[in-house]
Amino acid sequence: MASAQAAASMTPSMSSDKPAPPKDLSNHFSRSAKARTASSIKQFYKYFQIPGIGQLAGGLPNNHYFPYDTLEAKVARPDRWDPTPNKPVDPPPEGDDAAQSFSKLNVSSKQSSQSSILVPHTSADTNPQTKVDLSTALQYGTAQGYPPLYGFLRQLTRENLHPNCPYEGGPEIILTCGNTDGFCKVLQLLTNEWSAEKDWVRDRQGLLVEKFAYMNAIQAARPRGLNVVPVEIDDEGMIAEGKGGLREVLENWDYRKGKRPSLIYTVTMGQNPTSGVLSLQRRRELYAICCEYDVIICEDDPYWYLQFPTATAVNTTTTSDPANTSFNPDQPMFANAEPVPEGWKSSGYKFLDSLVPSSISIDTEGRVIRLDTFSKTVAPGCRLGWITCQPAFVERILRISETSTQQPSGFVQSMIAELLLGPDSRDVATSQRTKKDNSTPGEAWDAAGWVRWIEGLRGNYERRMNQMAKILDSGKYLVKSGRRNSLADPTASSDDDEWSVVEKTQTMSFDFPVGGMFLWLRVHFENHPLYHHYAKHNQLSRLSRAMWIFWTTKPYRVLVSPGTIFSPTQKIMDEEGWRYFRLCFAAIDEDMLKEVTERLRDGVNGFFRVKDRKVVEKLLEEDEAGVAAREAEGEGLVSVAGFGGC
Repeated sequence: MASAQAAASMTPSMSSDKPAPPKDLSNHFSRSAKARTASSIKQFYKYFQIPGIGQLAGGLPNNHYFPYDTLEAKVARPDRWDPTPNKPVDPPPEGDDAAQSFSKLNVSSKQSSQSSILVPHTSADTNPQTKVDLSTALQYGTAQGYPPLYGFLRQLTRENLHPNCPYEGGPEIILTCGNTDGFCKVLQLLTNEWSAEKDWVRDRQGLLVEKFAYMNAIQAARPRGLNVVPVEIDDEGMIAEGKGGLREVLENWDYRKGKRPSLIYTVTMGQNPTSGVLSLQRRRELYAICCEYDVIICEDDPYWYLQFPTATAVNTTTTSDPANTSFNPDQPMFANAEPVPEGWKSSGYKFLDSLVPSSISIDTEGRVIRLDTFSKTVAPGCRLGWITCQPAFVERILRISETSTQQPSGFVQSMIAELLLGPDSRDVATSQRTKKDNSTPGEAWDAAGWVRWIEGLRGNYERRMNQMAKILDSGKYLVKSGRRNSLADPTASSDDDEWSVVEKTQTMSFDFPVGGMFLWLRVHFENHPLYHHYAKHNQLSRLSRAMWIFWTTKPYRVLVSPGTIFSPTQKIMDEEGWRYFRLCFAAIDEDMLKEVTERLRDGVNGFFRVKDRKVVEKLLEEDEAGVAAREAEGEGLVSVAGFGGC
């Protein structure tokens, strides 16, 4: 890997007194993106908000005919969940201390703390940037997003999430219907559709992805004819240098496969499925290569706030070693314990400052497109997120949105806006609606409340992660004990002619997840009694499939995601994907996590006790015949698969 100094020298300077504007990267725009023009109708929408305007232009329904008079909800207060420390002790506590620190599953009286929010039909507020009501939220609106919510998120993004964006003017944002929608629009912006039947191979574009990747993104790219190109990963994520790294892939590109790829899709925080978190130094190395080869980075980060300091400490062998730069409890987790760069602005919140920052913080040329979402901080079903990138990219995505999704759901945007911004003080219903219950009147979460909410969520997920990881760690060896005849003195007494033996067979391994919602489990099939038979017949994927089925049978009854579905190419699927399984510790009910993880652990070791090939083949035959009958036998099948996306 290139030295830090070499990588830094390759990255455009960020030390000039006056920031430079983002680089003109419009050469990456697709043909359809370049051809888009502003919506002839939506350009008038900004005038519709002028008080007293006689509106005869747009095809808007009358807001008094909306069947909803108000939208009301009881919501949690930002401090409902207990956070975990940003800087854990080294080494992490064990035993009773660990149980107290990491397994605090009981929720305090904070859980009953809630407030009531109500979106009125019509607000007296005349400022479109703060006015939250149904008469505006349920109308057709601008593709940029509902003005109050857009304004809040834009300020949050520029001042708190990415205050150190180095290009002139800083980033712009646009709201999306979640990160999947956001990435589809990025593909429309930067890639042309390609067909083997009618297009030259030389015109085929490529998409760079991690060796194991979130498959929804790849499945969005393949129908456009893109060449999906995997890049090698390590415990952090995508590697910059070395065999299979980004530089090698780009430097040795075979143009017979099409154009050299100019777009990366990456999950840099809590990488899905492997849970890695890219350090700031690794980001610099990757960014320098992208500048050199003119590559755009699409950074999909639904898990960015889920970075786990305890796991960073656990995965570090000796944190007191001066050579170790991956974790230092005396430094914030920020940038993997790098000293804070000189002149670096604080986000305004210790929790955000403790996190490894987005690549936008080193994006001197404006080639990073970041996808954020409320799917993991509020709920997946709200289908609401936002894109952050240089203004020229946002302007083209705005044109794409105007003739596709138009804007996210007005119902959702109004509820999220009311939660974050708070009620209009002139809304009489705000003070009256709490007479029916014990909830407090709606109070704006604002940026501070939102940060406190995600800090509490990180605490809950970190405790879940530790519980699952410790249970699996306790059972990663299959232990057998017995006695063998002595090969020593044949005249020895009967008490001496046997000796006790203990055999340990490693069945699985993993790193404690340092971020995200998943644990990436490797099963050591090479130690299975039937490994050589299936290897001889080139059928190791069948052995892996049989284990996946074995987990679903009694008494284990657990469902996980096989690593094959995260393999971006058939080659990776055949050679390595079958070795891995992704476990989701996020979605399962709290009171079931321990029991289900123990069942999964026991299922691994139970499968390694299977020595009869007929047992494996029977499992496969039943699976090929259909699993419906097996599922109908009884209840108890629990999913730790977590198939949900961004």
